[in-house]
Amino acid sequence: MASSLPEKLGWSAPTFVEDQTACSTEMPAGNKVNLGETSLLGHEGHASSSAVLEAIENVIQDVFQSLAQNKAPVLTVPNRADWRNIEFKDSVGLQMIPRCLTKQIRSDCPASATKFALILKILSMIYKMVQSNTYATKRDIYYSDTQLFGSQSIVDNIINDISCMLKIPRRSLHILSSTKGFVAGNLSYTEEDGTKVHCTCSATAVTVPSNVQGIKNLISHAKFMLIVEKDATFQRLLDDDFCNRLSPCIMITGRGVPDLNTRLLVRKLWDTFQIPIFTLMDADPHGVEIMCIYKYGSVSMSFEAHDLTVPSIKWLGLLPSDLERLNIPKDALIPFTKRDQNKLASIQKRPYIACQPTWKKELEIMAASKLKAEIQVLTSLSPDYLSRVYLPNKLQFGGWL
Repeated sequence: MASSLPEKLGWSAPTFVEDQTACSTEMPAGNKVNLGETSLLGHEGHASSSAVLEAIENVIQDVFQSLAQNKAPVLTVPNRADWRNIEFKDSVGLQMIPRCLTKQIRSDCPASATKFALILKILSMIYKMVQSNTYATKRDIYYSDTQLFGSQSIVDNIINDISCMLKIPRRSLHILSSTKGFVAGNLSYTEEDGTKVHCTCSATAVTVPSNVQGIKNLISHAKFMLIVEKDATFQRLLDDDFCNRLSPCIMITGRGVPDLNTRLLVRKLWDTFQIPIFTLMDADPHGVEIMCIYKYGSVSMSFEAHDLTVPSIKWLGLLPSDLERLNIPKDALIPFTKRDQNKLASIQKRPYIACQPTWKKELEIMAASKLKAEIQVLTSLSPDYLSRVYLPNKLQFGGWL
């Protein structure tokens, strides 16, 4: 069948006027999809090219069968945004349940017809890339026809839906993510094309590889790994030679909310070296949210939790309790906004907080004070307080949660 499909998959999706209120019908409990029925994954969560092609062919075959029966084709996609589809496990984090609620993308509904067509269009692009062993970024796909796709976010969402629908990791679909994260410190590895990379700690860091799965020959004598929320803090620690000052370590930053490749690299380093991993975040709800993504994952990517989460990650700082302990001046703290209050309330209700009593206590301190602080607030004590005093003391005396 594979040899005849490329021609059939080469069509261009019709350009309907898209109604963003997609005609997506949530399937009732009796019509849940079982994500555990079959596994297409091989070693290290990778699906073979033949498995990817077969999975796409099965989707298209269902479309053809519906047309042959004079029925409007429908695509059934797990609902990635529904907390009812999520379960929490200490050893994994947030993962999608095997039998989950789904939504239907109908071809006969004006509100969802465009999304249906775009899914088929991107499936055709993936099929051709897998066949030819070529790769593209999400940005490449969007710019191949900006008028057709409308926006980058539409492409991103559809690619994640396809990955979840096929039960195949995005990297196995030959779609690469643009990388914004940096890594530095006691680490070297070889990229898929044979390039040797040495992440020696200096004034400049190495960009997180775009194909984390392809790196090999990882070597490190690091004693721990430090995940830093912000690029500015990361660069300051580089300037202070933090990677070598205390003991050899690896530093990583996702420069805010981490992209997929940064999360994949953190997980790969954990699997490879099994060294302690600490996080350095702002003492605010946004920083806590980012730390939780590294540790427990996110709802929207819960179907790939096993490759993206590291539940052993520890919260090193900046802790809300540190602010009072260090006598940080009140005028250096920032009052909560309404958005901060809502974000914190949402985090406090999440299932993983119940099993983290020390985290719960820190969040209660933050909620009671209604004040937040950036890591840079430590400069009010001394310019190099973070690298010279705060981090060494925390690491030496076990000041993490």
